[in-house]
Amino acid sequence: MKIAISTEEKNGLDSPISHHFGRCPYYVLVDMEGVSIATVTSIENPYFQQHKPGMVPEFIKNQGVDVMISGGMGRRAIDFFDQFGIQVATGAVGNVRMTLELYMDGKLQGATPCRESVEHGH
Repeated sequence: MKIAISTEEKNGLDSPISHHFGRCPYYVLVDMEGVSIATVTSIENPYFQQHKPGMVPEFIKNQGVDVMISGGMGRRAIDFFDQFGIQVATGAVGNVRMTLELYMDGKLQGATPCRESVEHGH
């Protein structure tokens, strides 16, 4: 299973979680073998400065991701991931290592659009 996590820094498992999926500067990609971490890779978000709806979910899909985890995400991004068959979890805080532990323990699940997205009708 491959998990992508939105982050503020490019420090692997120690990277702090980004509170916004599409506007984060980096994604940490974690390949899992069962409950063990096989590889960890940090990549830049090529759409950090600007993007149109669907561009970032398409980029993540092209990385072969099965699960996308973020602090927050808009409704349209959640819908794109649903269409791609990629599971989404929002509400992540702390760093990648803590977030992975919570996710693998079943304590971080489900996606709720961020407040900004709801207020603006996205």
